[in-house]
Amino acid sequence: MYKGSALSDPQPSKGTVRRKILREEEERELIHRAQSGDDQAFVELIHPYRKRLFLVSRRKLNQTEEAEDVVQDVILRVYLHLHRFQPSQSFSAWIYRITLNLCIDRLRKKKADFHLDDPGTGGMRRDMYNRVLSIELTPEELLLKREQEQEVSRAINGLPPRYRMVMMLRYMGDLPLSDISEILHLPVTTVKTRVYRGRKALQHQLAATL
Repeated sequence: MYKGSALSDPQPSKGTVRRKILREEEERELIHRAQSGDDQAFVELIHPYRKRLFLVSRRKLNQTEEAEDVVQDVILRVYLHLHRFQPSQSFSAWIYRITLNLCIDRLRKKKADFHLDDPGTGGMRRDMYNRVLSIELTPEELLLKREQEQEVSRAINGLPPRYRMVMMLRYMGDLPLSDISEILHLPVTTVKTRVYRGRKALQHQLAATL
């Protein structure tokens, strides 16, 4: 769809492809066993994701302790709802989306807990109050913003799998290319190419709706 040798994904070696297929087959087997009640299989399934989930959470929340809490919440959420997971889905996309949603929930709660009357001088409180008022959205603007965010999220879900994950981590997770490279075990050049192509595909989808 998007031509040009400069934008072509580096071609993996046959050995790399075989290892990837093997990992996917092993993961599917672990999922099947975990869904059947094998707790050891669940531990083996989650273990490779723990560090990557922490990276995503820490980047999104900018707090180590909260990121660790989110990882624990994600593991519990996956454990409780794994029976709903369909083999046709991407497990990695599923678990990262749970992680990002939990991070977003925490960020929203922080905003809801913010009080203008926190300790401080009256002048500081008034200054904060004025700054908040200057950027506060009207209910109509807030509704429109949320609808647009939902539309973008749906559009990302509709992207081909190779672009969907990098776009989710890049634009919903606010992750730099280097972190996405580490999480997905892809060269930075490949991540950069997929972000570029994913953005083009996303713009094409949104042009008809926004």
